[in-house]
Amino acid sequence: MNISKHLIYPDWPAPKQVKALQTTRNGGFSVAPYDSLNLGDHVGDAPQAVARNRILLESLLPGEPVWLKQVHGTDVVDAGRAACRPQADACITSNSGAVCVVMTADCLPVLMCDDQGSVVAAAHAGWRGLCEGVIEQTVHGMNVDTAKLMVWLGPAIGPRIFEVGEEVRAEFMSRQPEAGDAFTPAPLTGKGTSAEGNKWLADIFQLARLRLHALGITRIYGGNQCTYTDKKRFFSYRRDGVTGRMGTFIWLE
Repeated sequence: MNISKHLIYPDWPAPKQVKALQTTRNGGFSVAPYDSLNLGDHVGDAPQAVARNRILLESLLPGEPVWLKQVHGTDVVDAGRAACRPQADACITSNSGAVCVVMTADCLPVLMCDDQGSVVAAAHAGWRGLCEGVIEQTVHGMNVDTAKLMVWLGPAIGPRIFEVGEEVRAEFMSRQPEAGDAFTPAPLTGKGTSAEGNKWLADIFQLARLRLHALGITRIYGGNQCTYTDKKRFFSYRRDGVTGRMGTFIWLE
């Protein structure tokens, strides 16, 4: 089975030795509600289907990816030295052939590399991890001048859909006051006002950009694909509840 036509390749000016790809929900073996290229082995899908889906990617990768046990935290591991299935939400490497990957189904996948193509990273940025500093921790782990870094933001739940409570807005603003600009009052869904309901629409792409800008990173690409509204291409936990996971991969040749 040729899955290349179902993949997304980041549109960013990365050095030629930096390779990256984003899977969609299409091109695999899983059946509904995991149809069909589900890469998550923790969501209730048949293990043999997940294994076959992962094998499909082997011809496109230089080695076995470092599959993370993601917990919406800020821990970062080195793909060149990581143990099997480490608990972390970001992965970095300077070793050619070591593959970083994060899995998502609404959370924001973030890829990074430097101008020289000497180090790459992948981070899983759900709102909690993003708020608590997973991007900052990943950048710190890369240990390069931030002016030499570029970033690609993969598919995530869009700003017209991602409804959150006042406590989420308050958490972001307590760390970065300008984060308030990334929230708009949610539409009314009944009696009262959105302010009374304490519901907001959050732009997770803008929240990530604000954190990156604060680090001195201004070359930011992607960030324009909504997992929730594009059901044909993407899994979405917020939309479907029981669903698969997509993978965002990066490595050095």
